[in-house]
Amino acid sequence: MNSLFIEFRDPLFGVIIFFSLIFVIALFSYWWGRFKRNEESRYLKSFMNVFDSMPTEQELKSLMTSKAISGKSALIMAQTYYHNGDYEKCIEIYLIMLEVQKDPNEKKETLFLLGKTYFKAGFLERAQEIFLQILKQFPRTPKALRYLLIIYEKMHQFDKALEVLEPLDELGINNTKDRIYLQAISIIRSPKFGVEEKAQHLLELYKEHHLLSYLIFEYLFRFTPKLAWENLDMGETERLVDLLWNAPDAEANLDIIHSNSYLRELFSAKGVELVVQESTVFEFDVLIKLNIADQSGATLQFDYLCGECKQIYPFSFHRCPNCHSIDSVVTEILLTKDHVEAHHSLQ
Repeated sequence: MNSLFIEFRDPLFGVIIFFSLIFVIALFSYWWGRFKRNEESRYLKSFMNVFDSMPTEQELKSLMTSKAISGKSALIMAQTYYHNGDYEKCIEIYLIMLEVQKDPNEKKETLFLLGKTYFKAGFLERAQEIFLQILKQFPRTPKALRYLLIIYEKMHQFDKALEVLEPLDELGINNTKDRIYLQAISIIRSPKFGVEEKAQHLLELYKEHHLLSYLIFEYLFRFTPKLAWENLDMGETERLVDLLWNAPDAEANLDIIHSNSYLRELFSAKGVELVVQESTVFEFDVLIKLNIADQSGATLQFDYLCGECKQIYPFSFHRCPNCHSIDSVVTEILLTKDHVEAHHSLQ
């Protein structure tokens, strides 16, 4: 009978046992993997069903209380609605999350996201309340302070905005641009000063700090063009190209234009005075050649790039709408067809 069994000391017996164990482990791993994939699939399916039709407030609260939807899943769902511009649903989810959450740090993060959503949706007063609530419990929260500063700025409460800079300074955050920007905006919107006084104050601010060139010269070219030409910073001409292009030809200072190569090319392209025959800037060069040939049909338009986040806008800005950087605008030139309005005779 013993001859029917392999002696346990035989090396072949050990090999058989080894491969048997491998087979059992592999079989177990395969079935366990299938089970986990099925579980994940069921969870994902139930989670995606939430997106098909938004559950009621009570249903969502019940799902989160019973842990059928985790806090992380609810957060992903809220962020999806946020990025799709459905702020109402996003806000609803955050409010329910705040009711369910117990951990103070989780509540802080959810409150911040709620305040950010209110801000994005344009509910500035509600956003202000949320950020003040965060700062009451967690005073050292720079990102809440930053949003509060921008809210006060948008609400034209510049004194309060300047007050927010104090705790940011205490946290060691550099706010030089914010302070100068708020001072400049306060000057522009102040009812105490006339146009000439505002222009002088803005020029003093610029000469002292050499910041906010676009904001300050935009005001000067609009209201005091003579002063703008007299104090034009030649190092900023490329950045101010749209202001110079759109400035009235009658108010152009030809002596200053002739003294700078970029200005000579720009105003030759504009057709104010054909000083040069070519330009290193492609768009200027095309327009100069058209002017020499006495042809029209092309002009310039401008896009505005944020030097920090690289977002492009069809309008100029002083604080980037996306990343909220100050004085980060970069003006980009575009050659386009000149749409001249045709006047047809009725006769």
